[in-house]
Amino acid sequence: MGGAWTIAQLTFHEARRRKLLTVVLVLGAAFLLLFGTGLYFVRQNLAANPKAPAMAGPFAMSFMVMAALYAVNFLIVMTSVLVPIETFSGEITSGAIETLATKPLTRAGLVFGKWLGCAAIVALYVTLMAGGVLLVARVVGSYTPPGIAVGIPLMFLEAGVVLTLSLAVGTRLSGLSNGATAFGLYGLAFIGGWIEQVGTMVGNETCRYLGIVASLFLPSESLWQLAAYHMQNPIMRDLHLTPFSPASVPSAAMVGWAGGYLAFLLGRAVVLFHRRDL
Repeated sequence: MGGAWTIAQLTFHEARRRKLLTVVLVLGAAFLLLFGTGLYFVRQNLAANPKAPAMAGPFAMSFMVMAALYAVNFLIVMTSVLVPIETFSGEITSGAIETLATKPLTRAGLVFGKWLGCAAIVALYVTLMAGGVLLVARVVGSYTPPGIAVGIPLMFLEAGVVLTLSLAVGTRLSGLSNGATAFGLYGLAFIGGWIEQVGTMVGNETCRYLGIVASLFLPSESLWQLAAYHMQNPIMRDLHLTPFSPASVPSAAMVGWAGGYLAFLLGRAVVLFHRRDL
C-alpha cells in the first residue's frame, strides 16, 4: 500500500510538472467567471422588471445553474478520459514503466497507485467546477439547488467510472485508441440515455429498454440524469420544463451497478496489466 501511495504522489506531481493542474485551474476560473457574470446580469434584469412573475427568478436561477452543471458534467467526463490516457500506454512506449514495475512494488500496486493519483486530480477538478458553480450561484444569485447532497456525489461517481474505464483500456491500447474507445462508449451511453428519455415520453418500451441496455455498458449518463433529477427545481422537473428534466429516472440499482462497474474495471485493469508484456 505504501508503494501505491508513492506512485499516486508521483502521478499527481507529474500532472503538475506538465502544467495540467495550471490549465485546469485557469480555464476553470474562466468558466466560473463567465457563468457568474451571466448570472449577475440575469438577476439584475429580473430585479429591474416589476412585471416579472414571482417564480421567474427561481426558475431562471434553476435553469442557469442546471445549464452550467450540464456543461461541467461534460467537462468532467472529458477530463476523466484524458487524465489517465497516457498513464500506461505512454510509459510503456517510452520504457519508463520498466523502472516502475520492479520489486518490491507489485503490478497491482502500480495500477492502484496510478488510479489514486488520477482520481485525486479528477476529484480536484470536480470540486473546483461543480463546487464553484454552486458557490457562484449562492453568492451571485442567492440560489442553492435542492438535492446537492445527492447530486454532487453522483457526479463524483460518474467521474470515477469514466476515469477507471480509461485507465483500464489504457493497459492494453495506445493513447489515441484508448481515448477513442472511452469517448465512443460515452457516446453510446449518451445517445442511449436520450433514447430512453424520449421512449419514456412517447410510451415506447423498446426505446426505453434500448437506453437501459446502453446504460449498462457505461452508466455515466444514467448517473448524470439521476443527479439532474435531484438538483433542479421540483416544479420545473415534474412539469418537464427544461431539457434537464428526465422522464425516466434511474433507480438506486443503477447507482449500485455503477459502483460495481467501477470496482470491476479497476480489478480488470490489474489483470490486464499483469498479463501485459513490458
